Formats: sequence, C-alpha cells, structure tokens
Amino acid sequence: MNSIPAITGWHWLKQGASLFRQQPAALTTLLFANILISIGISAVPLLGPMAAVILIPSFSMAFMKACLMIENGERVTPAVLLTGFRQPVLKSLCKVGLVYLGVSLLMALVTRFTIDPGFWEQMARQGREGGQPQVAGSDVLAMMLIFALDVAALMALSFAAPLTYWQKMGPGKAIFYSFFAVVRSARVFIVLLLAWFAIFFGITIVITLLLGASNMTRVVIMWLIFLFVLLLQCAMYAGYRQIFGKPADDARAGGVDLSK
Repeated sequence: MNSIPAITGWHWLKQGASLFRQQPAALTTLLFANILISIGISAVPLLGPMAAVILIPSFSMAFMKACLMIENGERVTPAVLLTGFRQPVLKSLCKVGLVYLGVSLLMALVTRFTIDPGFWEQMARQGREGGQPQVAGSDVLAMMLIFALDVAALMALSFAAPLTYWQKMGPGKAIFYSFFAVVRSARVFIVLLLAWFAIFFGITIVITLLLGASNMTRVVIMWLIFLFVLLLQCAMYAGYRQIFGKPADDARAGGVDLSK
C-alpha cells in the first residue's frame, strides 16, 4: 500500500471505462440483475431491508469478479452473480455486511437528529407540486455533509469484500486493510470521485439543454446514472488491482491491459 499520486484517480476512471467498453451489455445486465434481486429481498417485511444491506459485499463481488474476467479476456456469464454467495466465503462477506448495516443505521440516526423533519416535507411537496422548495440553507448544507460522510464511509469499506474473497482475510482484518488503504490514498479517491461527478454533471447539463425538461430527459438521465454506477464499480476494481495487486484466481495473460 505505497503512496500513489492523486492523478491516479483519473487513471482508475479511464481504466474502468476501458473495462466497461469491452462488455457493456454483460455488465449492464449484471447491474440490473443485482438491483432486481435487492428489490426482491427488500420487499420481505421487517428483515428484508436489513438483509439487502448485509448482502451488499456479496453483490459487489459479482462486479469485481466480472472485471477480472474481462481483464483476462473471458466472457462474463450469468454465473458470476453467484460469486459472493458461495460457501464458505458467504459467511465472511455477511460479517462485512453487518458493518455496512451498522454504518447505514448510524448515518440514518445522524440524519434523523440533524435534519429538520420539515425539510423532507418540503421536498416531498416540491416533488408533487413543483416549484422551488422553501428549505433552510443549514438543512441543505447538513444533508450535503451527511451524504459526503456516507460516501466516505462506503469508500473506506469498498475493498473489504475483495480482500475477504481473494486474499482470504478475516472480516475484521479485511475492513482494517480496506479502511487504511483508502485513508492513505484519500487524495486519489477524491480525484476519482470529483472526475466521476464532473463528467456525470457535464453530460447531464448537455442532455437537459438538448432535450429540455421532459420525460425523455428523465429517462435518459436515469440510464446515465446506471451507466455511471457501473463505471465507478469498474474504477474501484482498477483501484483494488493497483493497491493490492491483481487477484490470483484464474489470472491469465491477454484481455485488457490495465498497466497502461
């Protein structure tokens, strides 16, 4: 985990785009399959939403494995969905998922006691009636800070699942290494997120200017969100590969060269 320059975040984004371009249909199908499964699990009363959060590391391993397969020049198949759901690794990944759940509950509590309940009422009314919502600037700032903290926490845990799966680390050790890998490379992740958001925001503005405020614009932007979620997943694989090395399982020559 040597120190790496901040511009590497931009390189990770480009490498992620390179991976995505190889098999966009397979990765898009994988994303929608994960979303549908998560929705189905969340629909179970009481325990469903918590189970969906606990299974986030298992879901994320499908994308990590898919990126490795693409790099190796292999065809991504639906079987990759089961990557994080096989024993004995499922139990360890679920332990990592419990940490995700704890972070989610903590952020929910922070949001509950920081944001005025009227903020949500105003936002809901604006969604129904249109117009400019009348909300306090302090609530907007607090919401942005909470969102930033949430993203930072999820980023800090992002390598825990692949470390558990590929490096055979225990959940505690994987979370420890993931957290400090992200902290030591914080500048790189900041550049990655800023570049990712700037490109997304720029494309969104262009689409809005071309199509106007129409239903078509909303549909296109929704698809764009899915695309950029995939791009970030692929970029995180590139980050894992540089910090911890290429995963050893089924590593072959050929495919996409991420060393450039």
